[in-house]
Amino acid sequence: MFSQIHEIVFNSNGGYDWNTVYHMPIWLRTFTFNKLKEFYDKKQEAIDNQNNQLTNKSGKEIARPDIPQSSTYNAKVPKK
Repeated sequence: MFSQIHEIVFNSNGGYDWNTVYHMPIWLRTFTFNKLKEFYDKKQEAIDNQNNQLTNKSGKEIARPDIPQSSTYNAKVPKK
């Protein structure tokens, strides 16, 4: 119960306070929790789809910096 209250208060971005959620009827609290979960699941799915599209177009991930691969990076140790 307290985890559910925390998730609603935290993920509603100020839309609900703890006292309001605590005193909600159970059916309404469950409904609110499920709607928030559905919203954030869809949001994450859209982000994942966008990342997949970017990866498919460019052939490499966009979010990572270009790091030389071992086959193309010739590190030479200076001789003493």
